[in-house]
Amino acid sequence: MNVSGLEANTFFARYWDQPRTDDWAKVLAGFSLFSGISKRRLRKLVRHATVAEYVPGDTVVAMNDAAHSLHLILSGSARASGKPAARTLRAGDYFGELGLLEGAPASATIIATSELHVMKLPPAWFFRLVHHDPTFSLTMLRNLGAQFRRLEAQAAAWS
Repeated sequence: MNVSGLEANTFFARYWDQPRTDDWAKVLAGFSLFSGISKRRLRKLVRHATVAEYVPGDTVVAMNDAAHSLHLILSGSARASGKPAARTLRAGDYFGELGLLEGAPASATIIATSELHVMKLPPAWFFRLVHHDPTFSLTMLRNLGAQFRRLEAQAAAWS
């Protein structure tokens, strides 16, 4: 991610109550997942996304919930648990992609561990990005591969 935590916090302090589409598009452009996507497409995407705020301890997604969107962490942190290995999620991380791709329920519970701002991308726009923006799909595949290798290494260490 190119946007630092400080930059994201400054953005939220300044624009949270009155964000503009261009502002959100600039924030997304700073995340590696969206780095190859045009500003025009990011502005369109932002118009269809929603932003939610959580406080520490809030459940963002519960295991076995239906997959309703791709969640992108804009600022703050959360903990994913219920998988073989729990992990911390931070600004620039995302979750919900497997549920959308597989049409399956959530495989983990996500709990906010700090003040958390999340952008939720609806399935139709998630699939538009997957189908029309190869850099988005490749970045997501690389990230999934890295997660898979990390889980394999952890499983081997436990054996």
